[in-house]
Formats: sequence, structure tokens, C-alpha cells
Amino acid sequence: MRMRDRSRVVSLVALAALACLVIVGVAFSVRELVEPPPTATARQTTDSPTPLVESASFAGSGDIADDNAIWTDRKNPSNSVVIADNKGDSGGGIGVFGMDGKLLQFRADGMIGNVDLREGFPLAGGPTVLVGANNRSNNTLALWTLDTKTRTLSPAAAYDIETFAPNYGFCMYHSRDSGRFYAFVTPDGPGEIQQFELVDNGAGQVRATLVRTLPIDSVTESCVADDDLGHLYVGEEEVGIWKYGAEPDTGADRVPVDQAGAGRLVADIEGLSIAYGADGSGYLFVSSQGDSTIAIYDRAGNNAFVKKVTVVANGDIDAVTGTDGLDVTSFNVGPQFEDGLLVVHDDDNSGGSTSNMKYVPLASVVEITAPK
Repeated sequence: MRMRDRSRVVSLVALAALACLVIVGVAFSVRELVEPPPTATARQTTDSPTPLVESASFAGSGDIADDNAIWTDRKNPSNSVVIADNKGDSGGGIGVFGMDGKLLQFRADGMIGNVDLREGFPLAGGPTVLVGANNRSNNTLALWTLDTKTRTLSPAAAYDIETFAPNYGFCMYHSRDSGRFYAFVTPDGPGEIQQFELVDNGAGQVRATLVRTLPIDSVTESCVADDDLGHLYVGEEEVGIWKYGAEPDTGADRVPVDQAGAGRLVADIEGLSIAYGADGSGYLFVSSQGDSTIAIYDRAGNNAFVKKVTVVANGDIDAVTGTDGLDVTSFNVGPQFEDGLLVVHDDDNSGGSTSNMKYVPLASVVEITAPK
């Protein structure tokens, strides 16, 4: 080969190498926009807390006992309850469970999806505990009030509050700034997230007004709102976690929290919940269904990744698999759970004939001090 030809070859190789470096650099820059790196203190190992209680089961495996919401009785913690859905095509509804896991009430109100609740909702002249969900049977908002003495639910919607069809997921928001209450409904595919304002209709029932929609590109079930910080977290199942403003006037701007396949979340991304801590501290809990784990992020700032946990077996209580919905509270909910509670769905209970929920002491998962 002539010297001139060799020089041309060397030059071409150098240019190709430089182009590769530029492409790689751009790829990493793009990745950094959607994949926040773990913090220096993040633990990549997986903790293995054990449940101390499991709930009574709903017949059928899978995501039947799909989602739940915890109500804490501050005066009598052992009187607290877990309210959970039965998403069965037939026999679906909503149940109230005690802290011993026993079923206290079941209402056959349809194919109930995700469940959430808020205290202090003004209804009929006084504060109430308002429980909400999306009803997949008729594509409406399902609303109830919780009688905190009898620990039973009663219907509260003034009429059939229609959503888009088909609806898929649900969460609630209580604005610290305005004091208003809202409900979010998510779609089963590309579409829009709907935000409704919930108010007393003047006759002791709840009416709803659509105040905002947010575009989303694919199946999205779980969401959770941070009432104090005004954030809305949404889990796009095969994509990642997004953070929006929860107020209806904040538009559609969003930032990514994490993405599926980046090492911490394995699709589907399912249940979301917030453990509120003192002075604005706390954690965002995310169900990583693909590997039956829970990813935990800092509630503050850019939601830095903290660690992963997987709920393992404890004697006669089997391990959690196919984790879907979850809820968490940092407040005392009675014996064994004085420092808070994590409730996790198990899709394959007792050999796969049923699904239920596992109750895990929050202190075995994270260190947190409940707000006053």
C-alpha cells in the first residue's frame, strides 16, 4: 500500500472513531434527560422485609385484590382500616379490612379499579373521610364516605359521574393552597388523564366537574398526588414515572422521575404511594411488577433513588409476587405497626387460587418520623 493511501485510510479511521464518540456522547446526553442516575448513597442491593399480617383473600389469582388505601385512626390506631378493591369481572366491588386482616365489609359495587381516600372533605356541614375509585364496569367515578365508628362505606356520588371509556386507574388530591379536592382518572392506552374537582352538591352528596386533561402516550394505571408539595406522580406502565403539577392551572409540563429498564424498574410500573415524613421528608414508593419488587425514592427534590425491597415469606404467610397496587402510611396503626404500615398486593396467594394483601411494618423498610 502506498504511503498516500495509508494516510487516507488512517484519516478515515480517525474520522469514523470521532463520529462514534460524538454519537455515544449524544446518546448519553439524551439518556441523562430521561434516566436520573442513582445518588452516591443509593443501595443497589434489595432489602427483604417480612409481612406480619395478611388480609382475607378474594377468590381468583392475578390483580383481583389490586389496590388499597389506608385510613389511620389517630385517636385509636388499632381502629384503622385498609380499603381495597376487588377487580373481578363478576363479583367485583370494594372491601374494608381491619388491622388483623379480617374483612369487615364488602360492597358488590362493580369492577372497582384503583382506590384512594382523603380526610376532611366537607360534606353535609361537616368533615368526612371521602373514599374514591374508578369503576370499570360503567366507566364512572365511584365515591363513598367512610363511617369511622362502624368502619363501613356508604355511597356518596350525587349521580353517575362519567369518565372517558375505558377508564383504568385513579387517585385523589387535596390542595394545600386552595383547600379544594380533586380526583384523577387514567386511561387504558394512549389518551388523556382527567382531573375532576369534587364538591358537595348542597344535599350531602358529591358532584364532580372536569377541570383539566393531560395527554399520555400509553397504558397508565397508577398515580399518586403529594398534597403538601403539589406534585402528581403518574406511572406509565411500560415507560416510566412522570411528575406533573397537581394544581389544575399548572398545565401539561412534566419531568421524568425514572424509567423502566434503567435498572430500578421492570415493567409494568404499577402502584404508587407516598410516605409522609416530618418537615417535608418522606418517600415515594413504586411497585415494579416485572420483578415483584418495590422501588423507593426520596420524596423531596429530584426524587433520588434510595433502594429496592422485596416482601418475602414469613412462616405461613407467603411471599409477594406480581406486585400491583400498594399503599403506605408513616402513622401508628396499632400493635405491630406503631411506626407505620406498608400494604402490598400479592397476585399469587396460597398456591394461586386467590389474591390478597400483605401488611409490612414500615420500620422494617425505611426509617421515617411521621409528621405532627
